[in-house]
Amino acid sequence: MRGRTWALLVVAVVVVLALGYREHVDTGPGGSDHASTSGTLPPEAIATISLIERGGPYPYARDGIVFMNRERLLPQHPNGYWHEYTVPTPGESDRGARRIIHGADGEFYYTGDHYASFKRVTAQDRGSG
Repeated sequence: MRGRTWALLVVAVVVVLALGYREHVDTGPGGSDHASTSGTLPPEAIATISLIERGGPYPYARDGIVFMNRERLLPQHPNGYWHEYTVPTPGESDRGARRIIHGADGEFYYTGDHYASFKRVTAQDRGSG
């Protein structure tokens, strides 16, 4: 009986972990995984994307550094594919937790929780679609 209880506990833990992971990943068109967060894109994120598209100048020295994707929540690409930019947070005295991640192919992702989850930015999110 003890072995069966242990096995059920292990299965329960695996299920809980799998469900928690699924909250961070949203399978988009074509079956590719796009990490996501709930909610809408803050206006500061839209402004940051516009700044990236213009090529700067950026308000923070670390804007434009390579994002390593250590969390592996974004699609996997070679090192240097992803770059990160600060999304200002009103009332914060430092860079805060919000970022835009920009891919070499032009895609954008937003994180409001310092890389714990991501939302792929669409034209609709930006008010242009």
